[in-house]
Amino acid sequence: MEDSNGAEIKAPPPVQRRPPRPRGGGFTPEGFVAALRRRLSSGAAVAARASFAADSGDESGPPEPSSSHSRRDSSGDTSSAGGPGDFTAFSFRAAAPVHRKAKESPLSSDAIFKQSHAGLFNLCIVVLVAVNGRLIIENLMKYGLLIRAGFWFNSTSLRDWPLLMCCLSLPAFPLGAFSVEQLAFRNVITDAVATCLHIILTTAVIVYPVLVILMCDSAVVSGFLLMFIACIVWLKLVSFAHTNHDIRQLTISGKKVDNAPSTDDMDSLQAPTLGSLVYFMMAPTLCYQPSYPRTENVRKGWLIRQIILYLIFTGIQGFIIEQYINPIVVNSQHPLKGGLLNAIETVLRLSLPNVYLWLCMFYCFFHLWLNILAEILRFGDREFYKDWWNAKTIDEYWRKWNMPVHKWIVRHIYFPCMRSGISKEVAVFVSFFVSAVLHEVNLLPLPSLT
Repeated sequence: MEDSNGAEIKAPPPVQRRPPRPRGGGFTPEGFVAALRRRLSSGAAVAARASFAADSGDESGPPEPSSSHSRRDSSGDTSSAGGPGDFTAFSFRAAAPVHRKAKESPLSSDAIFKQSHAGLFNLCIVVLVAVNGRLIIENLMKYGLLIRAGFWFNSTSLRDWPLLMCCLSLPAFPLGAFSVEQLAFRNVITDAVATCLHIILTTAVIVYPVLVILMCDSAVVSGFLLMFIACIVWLKLVSFAHTNHDIRQLTISGKKVDNAPSTDDMDSLQAPTLGSLVYFMMAPTLCYQPSYPRTENVRKGWLIRQIILYLIFTGIQGFIIEQYINPIVVNSQHPLKGGLLNAIETVLRLSLPNVYLWLCMFYCFFHLWLNILAEILRFGDREFYKDWWNAKTIDEYWRKWNMPVHKWIVRHIYFPCMRSGISKEVAVFVSFFVSAVLHEVNLLPLPSLT
């Protein structure tokens, strides 16, 4: 075709038209993927995609969306991003897969230790509170409130003045040990004489309270407290004498204490001072040393809270003893008079309140009372116990539950036995024997229960 000037006119290119969209529910895989990509470009769709991936456990998920919120596809069609409803229409169709990979059940053997069981722990706490609450109500309905002031103070306590006088006279033994060490460091007496005097003092500090308790019809609490204090004084005096004897030997040999910090390595080994002895007798430790790690100040608010908790748990212990343990013991038959099943039933009935009582006593003494003393005296080393509840063996449990006694036994019984050439098995036996004797001595006031 030519124009008026004779130039050839080219025909326009044919118009490219898009194929019509399928109508009425038409579906193709390519269209599904393209629509899914368009919907994933919106912020709401991204949130829905993340939720779907989290619920389905699919870490890969659909393809990552484009950064723009609207895009033009290859055919030139502009589609604005739809909302969560449009995404759901495309992502959660019946044909969309929901099982995408192999997964274990949360409580299966391969996955149980990878899950958090905080919810089950909370459920156990709720069940424990509910069951024990019912038992407390049942006990109160059956026996009434049995706890009386006489458990803590009664007419018998008025006759316990010999025990009080005995307790007040116990500081004389540390003063005697201090005098012996002063004489020994000044070479007034020999080491052998000092050792004999320390043996006499440590023996008397145990025998004297025992004789007073046996001669007096004392209350259980008074007698137990006296023996408990006497045993603590005995342990401290043994540590005081043993440590100072070792210091004198180091002074003669000119050696330093092994593994001692540079700030208190006892470069100038000298006689103990009265102040160091008084602090040691009051401090929550059984192992003597000339100096201890100290904190900077006393936290008064924290100290008041600990004292309040101590009073609360002391009352709980009295409630358990008076309300549960005493009625079971009084109403039970003698093991030799009753049958075997009755004895087993009584032991099982006593097991639960005894466990609660032991836990309260442990928390009350090792955590509250020792921390109260440490805070008042600014005592720094407060490792009074370790995680004994995670112990896998009996030996590990005995090493962790009572750290003051454990450190004392290791320092003054076990290692001296090993250094003297005794075998490890014999040293362990001697350590356990000394510990068992001390525990039995503390039970001397119990016959007064009858």
